Amino acid sequence: MATGPDGRVVAAIQEADEKGARMVSSLWELDATGEEQARRLTVSAKGESAPRFAPDGSLLFSSARPDPEGGAEDDTAAIWRLPRTGEARVVASAPGGLSLLAVADDGTMLGASSVLPGGTLATDGERRTARKNAKQTTIWHTGMPIRQWDHEIGDESRRLVLVSVDGDLTDLTPDVGTVTLYAASADLSPDGATVASSWTQRVRGGETRSSIVLIDTATLRRVALLTADDDAQYGDPLFSRDGNRLAVIRSTASSPTDTSYSRLEIHPIGGGEPVTAQLGDLSIGDVAWADDGTLLVAGDLHSSGAILAVDPATGASRTVAEHGVFSSLAPAADGSVVALRSDIATPSRPVRISAEGAPRELPAPGAVGALPGTLEWVETDVDGINVGGWLCVPDSASAATPAPVMLWIHGGPHGSYNAWSWRWCPWLAVERGYAVLLPDPAMSSGYGDAGLNRGWPRLPDVVFRECETLFDSVLPRPELDATRTAMLGASFGGFMANWIAGHTDRFDAIVTHAGLWALEQQHRTTDAAASKMRVHQHEDEVPEWYRQYSPHRAAASINTPMLVTHGNRDYRVPISEALRLWWDLVSAWDGPPETMPHRFLQVTSENHWVLTPSNALAWNQTVLAFCDQHVLGADPVPDVLPW
Repeated sequence: MATGPDGRVVAAIQEADEKGARMVSSLWELDATGEEQARRLTVSAKGESAPRFAPDGSLLFSSARPDPEGGAEDDTAAIWRLPRTGEARVVASAPGGLSLLAVADDGTMLGASSVLPGGTLATDGERRTARKNAKQTTIWHTGMPIRQWDHEIGDESRRLVLVSVDGDLTDLTPDVGTVTLYAASADLSPDGATVASSWTQRVRGGETRSSIVLIDTATLRRVALLTADDDAQYGDPLFSRDGNRLAVIRSTASSPTDTSYSRLEIHPIGGGEPVTAQLGDLSIGDVAWADDGTLLVAGDLHSSGAILAVDPATGASRTVAEHGVFSSLAPAADGSVVALRSDIATPSRPVRISAEGAPRELPAPGAVGALPGTLEWVETDVDGINVGGWLCVPDSASAATPAPVMLWIHGGPHGSYNAWSWRWCPWLAVERGYAVLLPDPAMSSGYGDAGLNRGWPRLPDVVFRECETLFDSVLPRPELDATRTAMLGASFGGFMANWIAGHTDRFDAIVTHAGLWALEQQHRTTDAAASKMRVHQHEDEVPEWYRQYSPHRAAASINTPMLVTHGNRDYRVPISEALRLWWDLVSAWDGPPETMPHRFLQVTSENHWVLTPSNALAWNQTVLAFCDQHVLGADPVPDVLPW
């Protein structure tokens, strides 16, 4: 979402292409009054994203669309400008791509690009061509990290680039290596004179630390503003509209006894004591400065969400909007806020929140029709802790025809079932006739520090006790069939699925996606190995913890049919977890091979999530068909999938 100086509102909206091969983003102008339908601004096969308004009212965006004038690199993202009237033109491009991060009051832009290690913006194009023509793919590593989510680290050096109004590029960080800015967040001061950026450095033990530096855009002089240490690090710097303050997120280092806690701090640029925002139980999500100098913060809160306005002088906060999960905050000049709002029953919809706090939906593509069931908040007491969750029940469920019930456990573990998800959409199962329970157990976000740390360090027995107790509290309902149940989870939820499979036979089917299986293995091979080993330590130091909680230790006890799904490009939970789990399941089956109940859906092009539309469709169809077979007694899923 983006708001312009003249009240315009623009959104980037994704939809699947006609082949189901990819999601394509385009820019749409929304009516800020909520009266008129949205108007599409851009069309291209490559798509357009990251809209921002320039001071002159033109619209800046990122796209890898072909440059009709032939000035931009083919198939790499460039910064484009769309005037109020006329065609879009390339503002600036670079061989390694160029994305837009911020815009100053005079129209100067901050961008990010990448060059091959040891190179410059001037020589990068020639070096890339030579490497591509030679089909060279080597990466020289000198330390950690070497991966992030689904891509390599070490093959490119990310750079912060100052882009003039005319498109001239200045590399602000010509001396950095491959790690310093690999995950950097940065902002440009309103006067264009200073860049604030996170700055990552390697330290002992395979760890990294992220500090905040200030870069003078005229001299490239760099000074440290906030220096990380063993206890905390900093990220997500954001200048206030007057440039006098910098909002940053301070995160403590996780340990075997405490998870990482995040604090939103406001630092005076000219010196002075920082102010810490008082956010209560809110877990920090999106942050944006309003024109009047207040700091807006959106995040998870009590299985829902809220937007808070923070006084930068005192840190005190007040509620701007609640009863929904808000993101992509875009404050407008009139004091209103444009944002995306979602909940369990509603996909992300653009809303305009007035200065009085009244939200109004803005017409835009992507709305859904009537849901196939009802949504209810349920809760129960677990050892003095109030544990709640959302219960989705199909309209067809009744005492005469009770619905089979699914228990879903979310990932993270710091997450919350509080918003719509197209990847894990319970309403697809509800339409199929299943009731779905979505708990927020221990370590869920939006319940303050105590909620985040309850069950730490990632204790599956604590989480399952809370989920199972809530599950058992709803099963006696006459419209639910307690004799037909399934359990599903992804990432941490997949780890939970794997652990549960070895510790109970109560479910008729279990689906595990991107789940951890052998913790001694995963903690070293994940892209987050440093934090995993810091928290969980070596198995020789805490052997009982690994014996009790690594799912593979209970492989011999698994009797429930399991569907394993995993993406080959997943570096957070590497495919080796699924491969080892699959071997353990198949090799342990002592019956005829054709009678083995377990199945493995391998998605070779996907990462931690299934994002390609056609793969997502096949994944959902497979998951539901597997549950139909083992929960409802439907026909077996065929050996050759028909979808």
